[in-house]
Amino acid sequence: MRASYDTLFSKAKSVLNQDPFSGHLFLFINSKRTSIKCLYYDGTGFVIISKRMEKGLFCKINPHYRKDIILTEAEFALFFEGADLEKRFIESPSEIKKEIYKKSSFPVSQDLQQASV
Repeated sequence: MRASYDTLFSKAKSVLNQDPFSGHLFLFINSKRTSIKCLYYDGTGFVIISKRMEKGLFCKINPHYRKDIILTEAEFALFFEGADLEKRFIESPSEIKKEIYKKSSFPVSQDLQQASV
């Protein structure tokens, strides 16, 4: 998605028939659902927030629903982290864990190792 301020402003105004100066956050998703951009006016200028998923996709919001989709702050936060909003109970995606090797600085007795297992 290469759209910047002017393109997103134009889409909010002409396609969505909304006032970009309203203070609402306008969310744009690319066709592959790997990247999103958000446009909003903070009173002094336009702000773009952009995110590209490292793994996975942003969920599909009902394509058959033709009215405006309004998300609460909590729903937007979950959507922004990649949660699936189509389910009744929203599940947050699992965290991408990078392997970190920790070396023990002191020896652990055999009894403690068995107790932790």
